[in-house]
Amino acid sequence: MDTTIFKSKKYVTNSIFIKKALSLGLSLEEFLMLTYFDNDYNSFLDIDNLSQNIGINIDKAYTIFNSLLSKKLITIETTKDIEGRMIEKVNLDNFYAMLSEDKIITKKEAVKTDIYSIFEREFGRTITSMEYEIINAWLEKSYTEELIVGALKEAVYNQVTNLRYIDKILYEWSKKGFKTMEDVNKHLENKEKQNDRKELFDYNWLDDEE
Repeated sequence: MDTTIFKSKKYVTNSIFIKKALSLGLSLEEFLMLTYFDNDYNSFLDIDNLSQNIGINIDKAYTIFNSLLSKKLITIETTKDIEGRMIEKVNLDNFYAMLSEDKIITKKEAVKTDIYSIFEREFGRTITSMEYEIINAWLEKSYTEELIVGALKEAVYNQVTNLRYIDKILYEWSKKGFKTMEDVNKHLENKEKQNDRKELFDYNWLDDEE
């Protein structure tokens, strides 16, 4: 039994890379070539070496390579080697940018899923589709998750479990330039120096004046 194949170079990749490749409908050969370039950080363009490493003939390698170029998953950069000769390198920045976008979207979706469950836990019931859309609008408005949860807890403390009340609190906080609950607490500390000491949840934000 020929065991040399098991001693050849091994290529690794992560789950995000694989999921994106699958979502793009890449062929097995396209995926293998992309993985090859991902592992070879100094990807000088050498079709002979490429075809040998991923196990396809040169003509097929050219076809697959041109396919990845046309899909803008790879680009070719011209640079100079240490001896000043012009060489071509393969660049995966376009594909990596796609991976970064997917990661950001996944993170945002995780935040949204978590914040919806927090509302349901605090309200003690499933939120309605209308409430879902309002919370989503807050997130799209760039209210931080921390601030939204802080306004929610204030509303629950005051036994006003409706989004209209929370929206008013968020509006007041936004008007004052608050981005985090630390900003809210700093504002309270300044107020406490001027007035009687008040706890966060005892403060009437809707009647607050600078």
